[in-house]
Amino acid sequence: MKSAFPDITRIAYEGAQSKNPLSFKHYNAAEVVEGKTMHEHLRFAVVYWHTFRGTGSDPFGAGTMQRPWDDGSNSVVNAQNRARVAFEFIQKLGAPYYCWHDRDVAPEGATLAESNKNFDAVAKVLKEEQKRTGVKLLWGTANLFSNPRYVHGASTSCNADVFAYAAAQVKKAMEVTHELGGEGYTFWGGREGYQTLLNTDMKREQEHLARFLHLAVDYKKKIGFKGQFYIEPKPKEPTKHQYDSDAAACLNFLREFDLLPHFKLNIETNHATLAGHTVQHELETAGAAGALGSIDANTGDELLGWDTDQFPTNIYLTAYTMLSVLKYGGFTTGGVNFDAKVRRESFEPVDLFHAHIGGMDAFARGLKLAAAIRKDGRLAAFVADRYASWDKGIGAKIESGKATMKELETYILKKGEAAANTSGRQEFLENLINEFI
Repeated sequence: MKSAFPDITRIAYEGAQSKNPLSFKHYNAAEVVEGKTMHEHLRFAVVYWHTFRGTGSDPFGAGTMQRPWDDGSNSVVNAQNRARVAFEFIQKLGAPYYCWHDRDVAPEGATLAESNKNFDAVAKVLKEEQKRTGVKLLWGTANLFSNPRYVHGASTSCNADVFAYAAAQVKKAMEVTHELGGEGYTFWGGREGYQTLLNTDMKREQEHLARFLHLAVDYKKKIGFKGQFYIEPKPKEPTKHQYDSDAAACLNFLREFDLLPHFKLNIETNHATLAGHTVQHELETAGAAGALGSIDANTGDELLGWDTDQFPTNIYLTAYTMLSVLKYGGFTTGGVNFDAKVRRESFEPVDLFHAHIGGMDAFARGLKLAAAIRKDGRLAAFVADRYASWDKGIGAKIESGKATMKELETYILKKGEAAANTSGRQEFLENLINEFI
């Protein structure tokens, strides 16, 4: 097949002084940080949907993307050619992983049987390309939100037949993920929520969602799939309220329905923003519960109130993100997945490279900065000192569960007043971070 990017060679690390826009300034895959290479730490993945299926359309205009390799048809042959282009791009970029939705890689047919046949035909090419390039599948997932059958949701639909169809679609997507050696499988409830409670039995819908996930867990065991299951939180869009609204809601749901041992969270920056949180908040919530699995790396625009899915270039964002990731031991199953898209105005194929290079460099800088802050030790020492009263005396007794309410009353009556508080020194700590950035 003719090269889709004939003028672009493999993107190389050239260092911070390079003026070559098609080079890495900070991402050196072989550079060791905290005992692991950047390649091992960051585990970058390219998404199939935005990168190879995005058209640049929006509610006010048609698509703008120039994709000369795509003939615009919904044929299997076009999908197979697109897969080969995708792997040329990923290989030249030097990313080790990719991710997909089932309906992104293969066209949906008139029936489930036809869709499955199409999927198998494209999956054959994906497998060939994985073997040729060494690029691996980080995770797969099923699109349970675009087709009109999912207008009321998939597993939470009021129509039991839709639940059954969604289950069959996920079954196939899990099988293909397993066949391609995928390291995980993600569930995103695009329409698993409601627009109005006037027509919604919330308790019943959440129970159906739990039943759906238990069925998936059972089938995972049946086929011997060892990959990690992920839930991806998002509070809204396209529904007014989605049941996986943020990390805390997801964790509560998973605990309530005895699913937590089987799932970790895939945290997205832009989704955190929509939920009224920072991505660091969501990472800390997941990490504290032992459920930090993977990241959808993107960002939103502070002046726009929706899911803009821009590439992450803010160094503070990536530094704070990697501080939390390193704090909880780094990625063991997931990675940094660029669920991001080029702007509608950035329509030439080369812009795909510029966008991913920028995101990879930003995360490489974030990793190095986070490691430097940790090595310096002042931030960690400040936090440890702030909670020092819990390390001995009455604090240690409370944490161990040995203190009673009566004992605490006696303690304070004898002491007369609590020890004086110390300053939180937020400005000092922000200045400390600025020393590194």
